[in-house]
Amino acid sequence: MYIRWFKDLTIKDIPSVGGKNASLGEMYRKLAKKGVPVPNGFALTASAYWKFIKGARLDKKIKQALAGLDVKNVRALARAGAQVRQIILAAEWPDDMRKEMVEAYQKLIKSDIRNSESPTDIDVAVRSSATAEDLPAASFAGQQETYLNVRGEAALLTACKKCIASLFTDRAISYRQAQGFSHLAVALSVGVQLMVRSDLAASGVMFTLDTESGFPGVVLINAAYGLGEYVVKGRVTPDQWFVFKDGVRRGLPAIISRKLGSKEVKLVYRQGTRSKEQGASREFRGQSGTRQVKVPAIQRQKFCLRNREVIQLAKWGMLIEKHYGRPMDIEWAKDGRTGKLYIVQARSETVKSRATGNIIETYQLKKRGKVLVEGVSVGQKIGQGPVRIINAPRQMKSFKPGEVLVTKITDPDWEPIMRLAAAVVTEQGGKTSHAAIVSRELGIPCIVGAAEARRRLKPGSEVTVSCAEGDVGFIYAGRLPFTVKRTAVAKLTPTRTKVYLNIGDPHQAFYLSSLPADGVGLAREEFIFTNFIKIHPLALVHYQKIKERKITNQIDRLTAGYRNKTQFLVDKLAEGIAFIAAAFYPRPVIVRLSDFKSNEYATLIGGAGFEPREENPMLGWRGAARYYDPKFQPAFALECAAFKKARTEWGLKNIIVMVPFCRTVAEGRQVLSTMKKFGLIRGPGGLRVYVMCEIPANALLASEFAKIFDGFSIGSNDLTQLTLGVDRDSALVSPLYDERNEAVTSLIRMVIKAAHAAGRPVDICGQAPSDYPEFAAWLVREGIDAISLNPDAFLTTRERVVTAERQLKL
Repeated sequence: MYIRWFKDLTIKDIPSVGGKNASLGEMYRKLAKKGVPVPNGFALTASAYWKFIKGARLDKKIKQALAGLDVKNVRALARAGAQVRQIILAAEWPDDMRKEMVEAYQKLIKSDIRNSESPTDIDVAVRSSATAEDLPAASFAGQQETYLNVRGEAALLTACKKCIASLFTDRAISYRQAQGFSHLAVALSVGVQLMVRSDLAASGVMFTLDTESGFPGVVLINAAYGLGEYVVKGRVTPDQWFVFKDGVRRGLPAIISRKLGSKEVKLVYRQGTRSKEQGASREFRGQSGTRQVKVPAIQRQKFCLRNREVIQLAKWGMLIEKHYGRPMDIEWAKDGRTGKLYIVQARSETVKSRATGNIIETYQLKKRGKVLVEGVSVGQKIGQGPVRIINAPRQMKSFKPGEVLVTKITDPDWEPIMRLAAAVVTEQGGKTSHAAIVSRELGIPCIVGAAEARRRLKPGSEVTVSCAEGDVGFIYAGRLPFTVKRTAVAKLTPTRTKVYLNIGDPHQAFYLSSLPADGVGLAREEFIFTNFIKIHPLALVHYQKIKERKITNQIDRLTAGYRNKTQFLVDKLAEGIAFIAAAFYPRPVIVRLSDFKSNEYATLIGGAGFEPREENPMLGWRGAARYYDPKFQPAFALECAAFKKARTEWGLKNIIVMVPFCRTVAEGRQVLSTMKKFGLIRGPGGLRVYVMCEIPANALLASEFAKIFDGFSIGSNDLTQLTLGVDRDSALVSPLYDERNEAVTSLIRMVIKAAHAAGRPVDICGQAPSDYPEFAAWLVREGIDAISLNPDAFLTTRERVVTAERQLKL
């Protein structure tokens, strides 16, 4: 009458048991046979909720308490919410309902094959499930409470009542009103589920898309030690993995990114009598409840999941996504007693999956300022305002619209003031924390994991919060000028000439994949080295020989968790390359091998000890000349290993390798021979190797270069510089620098003809097509195969290509 078991539920039962319980039943009933394990349980139905509410005439009292409430008035909201919750908690369960709940609990005890110690007692999770929760158009997730390690009949009855009361927390009242739901039109079901002992292992959250861009080709997994509430609420900075879906489908261990979280504390079972420790749960007596403990330093330096477990979770996430036909937000847990993984919740992802993609919005700072704090960016927006530091919920009443909220963490109680914030900054949490999820939904910039933000930011001071610069979010002093560009992406006319993108920052790749590009014509490794690796490759190779303690300390900090220092470079370079390749898979992605000059390499950590002082680095030891040089070969071996990892281990066969600044054909052969020596072989496995055409010799001998390389990419910047003898960085001769000069265009025409005669494709990745409309049109007339553009010029230049092809009737 009041209870329904998971085995009897499907997703069609949302009106009866809410989205969360209906989804658990759907998975328990239909996906368990496909290998997705879901712990057993039952649901107290919405009809039970209405009998409890209306039987004691609580609905009238609730309606009266909420009449005329302005949810923007934080103090009034707090008073009304507290009043309604007390009304519910003071009410008694109907006798028949209490009896049925206790009988279901006893039946669950008998069904639990794990329960050999206490045949009259088991630990369960008690979760709320609103009947309007987790619908594709609105996410009520996290609006109500969850209680973990609930043990015994009395504790169960108390927890269920607290769940019902949590339908009227301040944040739930505010959220419903903002979404247009009547407070008395939403019912609550309560789910009771066997606990997974993740307090002895790990747990976390999984999304079947990238939460920042909405890119659907990856699974994002966050994990931390202990029970999962701390990951969801952002009380810890978790470990993070990105898994490439297509690689997993082909049976490959395609974990294309791993990021170690700090994981300072964890939530575990509280045993025995009531604990006085900080963070201990006070909800229940006896053995129920939870407590917070510190994670030992040695564990914090390790990932809390093995790679095979990450892949297993990704497979389950993909199965769940396929079953529901939409991107999913999934909670999982690992049992520390058995080592088994379980899925404990699944709901529709309701932010990025709702985005239409018809408008591309780009925020950009006009200038950078003094960086006060940095952390992990959420979204791609910029916000500004005075700093308001909130250390405790009681201080929320002082928060004013337009301020920048700065705090240690947020939880669902903070949602009413988050709605008013210009930006949100938290010291803890990751991309799947409460602060991150709610900020995305509200469309406000957010930076999580911003260590010491409350100490470094001065209350009342004006700041700019920028999430528009990649994965790292920056908080600048003052209000910095910025622009917002909104571009409509209409249905586009197909072109014969391929139109590619130039990409430097891998963390922009998922977002940029929404542009209708035919691939990536230039992916630069230099950004990955400068921003993610930061260490000179030879400093890692010869780490044991470095004498300066300052340098080894910097290397140790960046390579924490790596015994093999060189593997750090291989992993991080492979991950950066893979982010770009996965974003555009199966479209081609041309990745240029490292092309630092000696003065640029010297700026990397430890680099000064391995780089010569050259009078003219632009024409010195760079590009191809480094790769086969015995002094640099150990570093180049790591680069080759990174490409092999991305292509072979992760299945990103759309990666094309490009050799820069190759002065002679003989030098090209030496590079290919060196690549082969390190296992990166042109031909087998479909590996193609292009050469950059940026030296006049490349154009003059294009037919010879075509015999050893698979294609050409014209670097018009260097080609112009070297053809005209003009230093492109010198203001004194800058008027002479012009890619449209006849000498330059003659060389470009020459390489296009020679390449096509040899059956080789040729594209251009320089700046000229973005800057000069007539130059792009000229390239189309000359028959170039592809034009690669910077993102800000992509749509407008693509239209020029369309116009030129129409004129040529292509």
